[in-house]
Amino acid sequence: MKAYDGMYIDGAWRPAAGQDVIEVVNPADGQVIATVPAGTVEDVDAAVRAARAALPAWAATAPAERAARLAALRDVLAARRDEIAQTVTAELGAPLKLSQNVHAAVPIAVAGSYAELAATYPFEERTGNSTVLHEPVGVVGAITPWNYPLHQIVAKAAPALAAGCTIVVKPAEDTPLVARLFAEAVHEAGVPAGVFNLVTGLGPVAGQALAEHPGVDLVSFTGSTAVGRRIGAVAAAAVKKVALELGGKSANVILPGADLARAVNVGVANVMSNSGQTCSAWTRMLVHRDQYDEAVELAAAAAAKYGDRIGPLVNAKQQERVRGYIEKGVAEGARLVAGGPDAPREQGCFVSPTVFADVTPDMTIAQEEIFGPVLSVLRYEDEEDALRIANGTVYGLAGAVWAADEAQAAAFARRMETGQVDINGGRFNPLAPFGGYKQSGVGRELGVHGLTEYLQTKSLQF
Repeated sequence: MKAYDGMYIDGAWRPAAGQDVIEVVNPADGQVIATVPAGTVEDVDAAVRAARAALPAWAATAPAERAARLAALRDVLAARRDEIAQTVTAELGAPLKLSQNVHAAVPIAVAGSYAELAATYPFEERTGNSTVLHEPVGVVGAITPWNYPLHQIVAKAAPALAAGCTIVVKPAEDTPLVARLFAEAVHEAGVPAGVFNLVTGLGPVAGQALAEHPGVDLVSFTGSTAVGRRIGAVAAAAVKKVALELGGKSANVILPGADLARAVNVGVANVMSNSGQTCSAWTRMLVHRDQYDEAVELAAAAAAKYGDRIGPLVNAKQQERVRGYIEKGVAEGARLVAGGPDAPREQGCFVSPTVFADVTPDMTIAQEEIFGPVLSVLRYEDEEDALRIANGTVYGLAGAVWAADEAQAAAFARRMETGQVDINGGRFNPLAPFGGYKQSGVGRELGVHGLTEYLQTKSLQF
């Protein structure tokens, strides 16, 4: 076990204000692998003050120079890709292949995309007799989750730095090690002191202090809708801008005539990826009544193949939460066709890949975000019924549509109340905006839309 010291503040690792530490546990075996400082209000204040002091110079830095620092950061992350993957596997429990191909690779691509955008974005433009300036919003307070620990930091820090903002990041307490690694990469890339700052700590202490701090101009949060509501209320009291990427209960709609086997197999893989700990996972599979039994059989068979291929959940609390939802599904009358509430292994925070059939739209497992490897298969009568079910939750983060005719799938997708829809297995695009409708959040991440979240506009009339 390694005991890490200090917070990354104003370009250096500085001793924490308090003595408390957070234990980092490998969820695959329950072993404590490290400790990090539990940040205090004083630590957060020091970090925000450093960010405010660094803001004028960084905001005035030429976009080309900001782009160069981001390109250097991308290169450092690429050079440390194996170390990143191993770190995520140790603290999150993700299989190493997933850590290499997703947890490490995607943040590298996102950092690279913002290096390019910083160099090409029109921070100044003419409109009639006015010059419109796109200026940094100021100091950003970023509170990030554990499920994609590095990606969520980069998805906030990279556009913030590209925009000319300075930032303080409070990472999830379950996965702080890769966040420390990122701070090292920022330092190695030559980002000036105070532009990026890192405070590890607990949400109710460090996270709340960051959201409430009067020196923070924008709060960017990814996590549960319940916590997002609280952050929104805190920010509203100070009229701060917020960017909230929250929960999801995404629908995977398989229309008649689609390649049923492919749609089901891809859908199951989507839910099981990252052990189901993905806010945009397609956890509701909607199938026409005439193909329902076949789809259920295919889904059960596909899920069974993931029994020894997925990692644990992040901690014992999350494991018990997911098992509780599975028990709730059984109690409300859903039919288990794969998996179940029993832990598949004696050691570690594992949950069996689970598929429910005979799920109705009003059941708890069809309405609430479970955040585990649990799929609900629902039947529909016709397209209008499918649309009603798909749009029938408080969430609207992602989704999928499958059809023999791509135009038919696109027409259906346009009517879905959700921020992103994959059509016939469309590939992930790091330049496409990501974010939700309804209670799935406010604002967008990734690409140019993610950059504009960190900008404010000023017009000069001549």
